[in-house]
Amino acid sequence: MDGFTEVQKRYLEGFMSGLQLGRSAGLRGPSKQTVASDAEPTGPDAAHIRAQNRFLGEGKKLSEQEVIKREQHPFDGFDRLKEESRTNSPPSAADAFRWRWFGLFFQPMVGKTYMCRARVPNGSVKHWQFAELANLTERYGNGKVQISTRANLQIRDVQSKDTITVIQAYQEIGLTGLASGADNVRNVIGNPAAGIDPQELLDTRPYGKELHFQLLSDRSLSGIPRKFNVAFDGGGIIPLVEEGNDVAFVATNIKDGFGVEPGIWFRLWIGGVPPHNIFAKDSGVIVRPSDAAKLSVAIVRVFIDYGNRAARNKARLKYLLDEIGPHKFFELVEERYGNKLTRVSADAISDRPPADRTAHIGVRPQKQAGLNWIGVAMPLGMMTSEQVRGLAKLAHDLGDGDIRTTIWQNLLISGIADHNVPLATAAIEALGLAVKASPIRTGLVACTGTLGCKYANTATKRHALEIASWCEERVAIDTPLNIHVTGCPNSCAQAGISDIGLLGTKVSKNEEEDSVEGYHIYAGGSFGPNGTFGKEVFRDVPADEAPSFVESLLRAYVANRTAPDEPFVVFASRYDGEALKKLAEAEAAA
Repeated sequence: MDGFTEVQKRYLEGFMSGLQLGRSAGLRGPSKQTVASDAEPTGPDAAHIRAQNRFLGEGKKLSEQEVIKREQHPFDGFDRLKEESRTNSPPSAADAFRWRWFGLFFQPMVGKTYMCRARVPNGSVKHWQFAELANLTERYGNGKVQISTRANLQIRDVQSKDTITVIQAYQEIGLTGLASGADNVRNVIGNPAAGIDPQELLDTRPYGKELHFQLLSDRSLSGIPRKFNVAFDGGGIIPLVEEGNDVAFVATNIKDGFGVEPGIWFRLWIGGVPPHNIFAKDSGVIVRPSDAAKLSVAIVRVFIDYGNRAARNKARLKYLLDEIGPHKFFELVEERYGNKLTRVSADAISDRPPADRTAHIGVRPQKQAGLNWIGVAMPLGMMTSEQVRGLAKLAHDLGDGDIRTTIWQNLLISGIADHNVPLATAAIEALGLAVKASPIRTGLVACTGTLGCKYANTATKRHALEIASWCEERVAIDTPLNIHVTGCPNSCAQAGISDIGLLGTKVSKNEEEDSVEGYHIYAGGSFGPNGTFGKEVFRDVPADEAPSFVESLLRAYVANRTAPDEPFVVFASRYDGEALKKLAEAEAAA
């Protein structure tokens, strides 16, 4: 390829990759299986095609999603997306999957519109970016902005004709939805108070953003076997639920005398799949923070080469670890990383200060003298455009200009001087928001539900607010509490790790099998160093009865805890699901 410019070389690589893909897939539609090719794949998608060929060569069928990706990489369909936008047309089922690579999530149940997602690495945006989202949702969406359970920012009800405009508008303000859904490394999360938290060991922002930009600049890291979550925890006071990620880097103070330089390293936790009741495990590996992004990429490349391309329910990283074993897995990682990995025993690790489950709400002093952050409480991550614009102005006028989104579906305004805290608090309240919330609302989390997700069985956000309103009036809760409401087994709201978790389902009401929205209710889940998954207490509860069932569990907790400050999870740990059910039923009958 001598004599060509770099741009020309990249074009030829892509051209040959397209020819190879065509030879492999022929003219088949995405619902049909393809066959392995003997030709060696080339171009940025070569590793993915090679992995698919291996499964086909073993006589296995690719999953539907792998067939779609094999027929055409989503990024190569952009011209078709533009044509759909020009004609205001809905996508095919295959393209609805592909367009998630651009942050576009088709919502056939909501007027055949799109949810448009923006990645927010480490949950950090500037006030002017935030304000522009208010303008965009007024012009093209439903007038609201949403914070997701991975700290993304989202606008909804966008018409097909406006998708390209919104994508471009995101780019123009320094945001992007690229690779924010489907089979990609999702939004890279980190401590929302990074850089300002007095107890943190490390500011995670540089490391998470390094990985974020590398992912966006390298197409070969897109289209992996299944979604992949990465977290950077710097030891801050606001919990990050890092053990729920495929890969988590946990800041750790390594003691002297253990064969490595003492100081702050990242410990590597790996293999979390909360919807399958699996926490990530400490691998024993430690890495310098400056090498964390490089190690992340090495792990992703092993996942690309060996992850399951046939069975979607076994396509997460955890199942690859189970299949080939940790020893072989880390051998493969070291090959791609280019260095031997460093390991230390648990004795080398210093204790870390505990997280505070309420620290994302209210006024907290920063490590910078005389400054504070304010955690703003909002109803399950939803804000009107007027509230968004008001918060942006507040961050500009009284803060340091930063707005920090959290996985708890709220945000922080940072850099508020001591003397401005009353003024900032009053301004937040004037917007119809709050800086204080009951324990029930502080830990209330809900996924999108039928508001905009085709997989959801229930209207999670409405039901979560109904549960909160009902229980606040009837039970006095004075300890931290998490209630998570999720609409389907994918469990985006991580119902299994909450004190009380509700998993959406359809419940038969009569012999004719008419069904209504309902929930299975779990209790006793938790996250953190001694995390556990909840036990099923009630099954097939109609949604309109869920508030009273949750109330009965809370009453059982208040009546049977051994001390006023005993956490719900400790109370629940003394009983199995059936015993908890009997305690709750006794309270309901009282």
